[in-house]
Amino acid sequence: MFLNSNKKYKMMTYEIQVENIKCGGCMNSIKKAISAIVGVEKVEISKETETVVVEGAENLRTKITEKLASLGYPEKGNNNLLHKVKSFVSCAIGRVTAE
Repeated sequence: MFLNSNKKYKMMTYEIQVENIKCGGCMNSIKKAISAIVGVEKVEISKETETVVVEGAENLRTKITEKLASLGYPEKGNNNLLHKVKSFVSCAIGRVTAE
């Protein structure tokens, strides 16, 4: 468990396979967006396996997958042209804002 704003959360690990991860820019955009979700403690991304691993509070899976899809990185099997286009935009933003 961890404390966040005086609330206790049970920790969970979510492993989500996604579409469209092409480069470090994609990974940077994903990490920043998912890290901003309240209750998320850690985000790891594998470009090779197109997997996002998130450690955080329980009951975050839907928020995480919705945020990923909004960036253009839907769960495996849910890809479409709109997601592909969004992923190119997210990738470009991630490259520009890389730390």
